[in-house]
Amino acid sequence: MDNANNDNARPNAATTHRGSCHCGAIRFEVEIDLGQGATRCNCSICTKLGPLSINVAPQALRSLTPEAALSSYEWGGKVARRYFCNVCGVYTFSRGELAELGGAFASINLNTLDDIDPALVPVRYWDGRHDNWQAGLRDAPWPIVAAAA
Repeated sequence: MDNANNDNARPNAATTHRGSCHCGAIRFEVEIDLGQGATRCNCSICTKLGPLSINVAPQALRSLTPEAALSSYEWGGKVARRYFCNVCGVYTFSRGELAELGGAFASINLNTLDDIDPALVPVRYWDGRHDNWQAGLRDAPWPIVAAAA
């Protein structure tokens, strides 16, 4: 089959995707344009969790599990609240607000989408480990440890 016609290869328009945690206790739907690509960050929590992320407008995410039934985690400046399953521990999505991202947002862990191959989504990288947000995204990963001077 020609990959150009494979919807999972490189979608270029917002479509509805379903996602879940490993055990299925958390389920959600999201309207997402995978053609915009995803991001990885090297900050301490992203390095430990390993999410492949894409941000969407808050209304594009619909939790099919009552959010009161989800476990969550916030830290530091409380910019975002990450939601995860209290049964299997998988981090599925977060909700937050940050002016630099245009205000309110939802961030989806693409690894939890049930109907895509995350390896086919283009990825760009943030340098959150060094609070180097002003550098923007780049095509190659940023180092976790800064090179010695």
